[in-house]
Amino acid sequence: MKTYSASRNASGLRVGVVVSRFNPLISSRLLDGCVAELERRGCAPEDVHVAWVPGAFEIPLAARLLASSGRYDALVTLGSVIRGGTPHFEYVCRGVTDGVAGVMHETCVPVAFGVLTLDDIDQALERTGGAHGHKGAEAALAAIEMACLGRVLQGSPS
Repeated sequence: MKTYSASRNASGLRVGVVVSRFNPLISSRLLDGCVAELERRGCAPEDVHVAWVPGAFEIPLAARLLASSGRYDALVTLGSVIRGGTPHFEYVCRGVTDGVAGVMHETCVPVAFGVLTLDDIDQALERTGGAHGHKGAEAALAAIEMACLGRVLQGSPS
């Protein structure tokens, strides 16, 4: 059996990060965890480029533009959508999820999904360095692994 494994070494990778400004406390924590993980894994600070967008719904367009530029080995999308009393939550969640998946499928650039969908701010805090880990760091690691795996699967050195 042939097995393909991915490195967790981000040295030499260029990573684009798309971050929603909405819910800035959560977005900034997600970004901090993401960048710290990228750098911890060897990504040079100058190879991490951050694009801020107004809200989660705008994430897919910025991700598509970055992916289509050919400058990035992987992307990370970060933001949060917190449930309210209207169906707006479902529409935004569906739009951002489908949009980000579409970017990955259409461009073949790995896109890690670090957009939190939550019931309240406490859940967000638990997932940005609290009891449930750090989803920004986890998204960064997923982006690294997928970029490295893509190189292996395409026959390029990782």
